[in-house]
Order: sequence, then structure tokens, then C-alpha cells
Amino acid sequence: MSTAERRPLHRALISVFDKTGIVDLARTLAENGVEIVSTGSTGSTLRDAGIAVTEVESVTGFPEMLDGRVKTLHPRIHGGILADQRLDSHRAQLVDHDIAPFDLVVVNLYPFSETVAAGGTFDEIIEKIDVGGPTMVRAAAKNFASLAVVVDPEVYPIAAEAAEAGGFTLAERQELATIAFTRTAEYDDAISDWMLEHLDGPADADDADDAGAVETGQEDDAFGEDEDISILDLSDADAAELGITATLRYGENPHQRARLAVTDESAPGLAGAEQLGGKEMSYNNYVDADAAVRAAFDHDRPCVAVVKHNNPCGIAVADEAEDIALAHARAHGTDPVSAYGGVIATNRTVTLAMAQQVKPVFTEVILAPGYEDEALELLRSKKNLRILRLAGEYSRSVEMREIWGGMLIQDADTIAAEGDDPSQWTLAAGDAADAATLADLAFAWRSVRAVKSNAILLAKDSAAVGIGMGQVNRLDSCRLAVARANSLGQTTEGGAVPDRARGAVAASDAFFPFADGAQILLDAGVRAIVQPGGSIRDEEVIEACRAAGVTMYLTGTRHFAH
Repeated sequence: MSTAERRPLHRALISVFDKTGIVDLARTLAENGVEIVSTGSTGSTLRDAGIAVTEVESVTGFPEMLDGRVKTLHPRIHGGILADQRLDSHRAQLVDHDIAPFDLVVVNLYPFSETVAAGGTFDEIIEKIDVGGPTMVRAAAKNFASLAVVVDPEVYPIAAEAAEAGGFTLAERQELATIAFTRTAEYDDAISDWMLEHLDGPADADDADDAGAVETGQEDDAFGEDEDISILDLSDADAAELGITATLRYGENPHQRARLAVTDESAPGLAGAEQLGGKEMSYNNYVDADAAVRAAFDHDRPCVAVVKHNNPCGIAVADEAEDIALAHARAHGTDPVSAYGGVIATNRTVTLAMAQQVKPVFTEVILAPGYEDEALELLRSKKNLRILRLAGEYSRSVEMREIWGGMLIQDADTIAAEGDDPSQWTLAAGDAADAATLADLAFAWRSVRAVKSNAILLAKDSAAVGIGMGQVNRLDSCRLAVARANSLGQTTEGGAVPDRARGAVAASDAFFPFADGAQILLDAGVRAIVQPGGSIRDEEVIEACRAAGVTMYLTGTRHFAH
């Protein structure tokens, strides 16, 4: 990513409850010429560390009041956050009102959930409902076109790197905004859950029995004798008899209830994984974790898969003699922007070297068959990282999916078909691939099956370099794979890699219905393609490869993943 594409950092607003790592970040910002505006306790922490700070009150001309409830809620603060600096009219209004824009907002929120968990009183919990923090976070996230927002100490090293590199790119700002909106949504949901449990406000000791009676009455109304009782309505004791092992906080969305069941006690797999650290697993965590495990365990060699929203955004393998950390570095380098907030799965023990690479990256879940002691200790220092240890040999036999009024049941899609063996592929165009190219094709073919259809995966040196997924036509998936390959890449040393599509190999999970999709890959410079074949226009696709002098293999096997 060139410096010209980065938006320079001149002014930062820092207001954090959790002071972890904030001094180091602020020092790096200051050393790179960034003015720091800060609130009371954060400002005191930074000044004590010898860092120059501009107080919020000197910007607003108004003191903090109401025991700190009002400090940043002011036009001179929010005008600097919300001004769309692409617009001449917004820039002019800033000048008219003598408001300097912000380029970075660093905020973390009052510990609401932690205070609830610690048994805080009603009034103590109410005071931990942050107002100014989420307002700044949402404002900055909305305006990601003009500034970056950082909400987690784990992302501070990335912010420091951006300051030294000349600022954040637009893609980085948008990804950080996505993380920020997720954080405020989770925060508000936790408050909503707690408020629903305390609709009557702070109860006196004499009211405790009455409050219990009200709660019981509400439950009777919700689940009366005349209501159909679903598995979600059962008591924990009754549910346990059906294999329900956990009641999840909520389902895919906050209004959906959810539980976790183990359906095969002899091989509980992910559902029975041992959690070694971090927050409770959510429904979406399990969905992404399942996709990540499938992607990693499709490979015999040491593999690391990084999944976001049920799709791999990075996957790579290493040789047996190489460290699993190298596979992780390659997988992360596929798309380091999307890797933030993702799920990491590996089919080998996590080493200390891999854990050291994972630690600076904001990650939701990590799954592995095992962890070196030092690696586990390091990962546990990330208090929000969910750490799961998988047990038993990975296997899948049957897949089920509920539909309206019934159930679909099928054999699981596994790497077992004859067409999955490169020695059985049909050479349809170009010269036979050399050993290195064939190895990359085999890697790409095993990896593309974990990508949602329509799926195109570009690979080079046993690592994905561009992935096109989930499009409604294969043409768009080809465009997306090439675009992501050429704009999002990163080496294991952290340097940008332009034009990664050139010289890569490509795998398609199903046939090309027309030659136009394959032509996009050929024009991008791929050196070989593997695909199932079977289209009535196969010959047109093959002829396009022949004309380009590019090798194409047909497998005769399809791997859709809807």
C-alpha cells in the first residue's frame, strides 16, 4: 500500500477507561507529529508519562461537569470528528467556526459488563453506562472516509505502525469502523439485556420477594401451559437430557435465542471443544469456527485458516519441516485487513512463535488441537480472545440443514473423490504443470472447497493470495479474486505485495459457464487453472487457455459450499 493512498495523521482524540498500552501508542503518535487531545484521567496518564496533551476543556471552552457525565459532548469535538473532509462545504464550516478536524479517535468504553459480573450495585452499574464514548466511536466510525477509529488496545500496534507509515488507508479505516460498530452493538446489547432484567429499577431489600414474584409471573405469561414448548424454552436441566450443553447469549442476531447441543458424544468435535480462555462463545463464533476448522483440516500439511463471516479470508500451508508460524504468517498475509476480528484455526499445535504473531491482531477465536505452554500463557493475556482446544480426529459423515417443514440430509463433502487426486486430473490446455505448479494447484483445489460459492481462489507458494466468494455469478467472483489479490496482499514481513495475481494459479469450485470468467484470470496473469469442467461451453474456456498459453486441468468433481 503506497504512502499516497494513506490519510496523514495530524490530530488524535484519546479517551480511554482501560489504559493498557495507551502510553506507548500516544508516544508513537507524538513522535510522529500528531497533536493529542485528551480527557481528564487519560490526559493525566499521558502527561505523567511526559507526553504533551491538549485538554478537551481547552478545546471546548467548557469544563467537565456532572461527575464527568458531560465532557466530550460538544460541537468543537464532534464537529472535528464528523466533518466529511472530502466536502468543501464541511471544510469551510470548520474554518468558520475555528474547529480543527481529527484524523484518529482512540476510545474504549466504561466496563459495563465487568461491573455487572463483579456484582456492582444498581447505581454503580448505571454509572458504567457510557454515553460520550459510544457517541464518539459511532461518529468516527460513520466518518471512516475522513478518519480512523480504534476501540481495542490489541489494535494499538497497528495504529502505531500507521502513524509511522503516513496514516491509515481507506480499507484499513473501513475495517476499523466495522470493528467499532460491532463493539458498540455488543455494548448496547449487554445494557439492554441487563435493563430488561431490572425493569423496576433498584430494588430495596423488602421488595426482593415481590420482585421474584413478578419475574415468575412474567415467565408464566411467556411460556404458559397452552404454549408449544420448543427446545429453546426448556429448563437447563431438561435441555441437558437432550444433549444441550450451553445456553448462548443470543443467536445470529440479538433477538434470536440460541443453545449449543452435542449430537455425538463419542466424537463431539467443535461442539465439545475445551475452552481455555476468553469470553463465552457466541452463535456466530461457532459458525465461523466450524468454517475455519473445515478449511484447516482439509489439508494434510500444517495449515492455518483465517475466517471472517463464514468465509476464508486467508489460508496457507507449510511443509512438515517448517514451523506452523510460517503458515499463519502466509494466511494472515492473504488479506490482513479482513483478518482483524476473524477466527483462526490450525490443524497443528500452536507454537510460541505463532502465538506471538497472533497476539497483536484483534482476533475473536483461535482453535487448535493443542498449544505449547508458553503459547497458551501468551494468548491468555488477550482477555477477550476465545481459545479452544479441539479433541479427537477430525471427521464428518452427514450434514443436515433444516428447511420449512422438514430437513435436508446429505453426505458431507469430503476430500475423497477421484477428481481430488491430481494424478487423475485431465490436462485440457497448455503444458503439463511442473511439480511446484501442480502442488499449488492441488493446494488451491483443496482450499477452494471451503469458500462459499461461487468460489474462485488464487494461490501462490502454498498460500491463498486472492479469494472471490459468495457472488451470484462466477464472473464477479473472478473479478473479486483478482482485485483482492492485487490490493490487499502482505508479505510475512508486513510489506505490501502488488499484482499478486500475476504468476498465481487459480481454482474454481465449479465449471466456468462462459469463457469470460476464465479470461479475467488469464488477463490478470495466472499461470494455471484447475476446475471441474462439465459446461456445454468447456471447449470455449479451453480454447481461451490455449490461446493464452496457460495450463488448465479438469477434475470432474465439483465442490459447491452454499
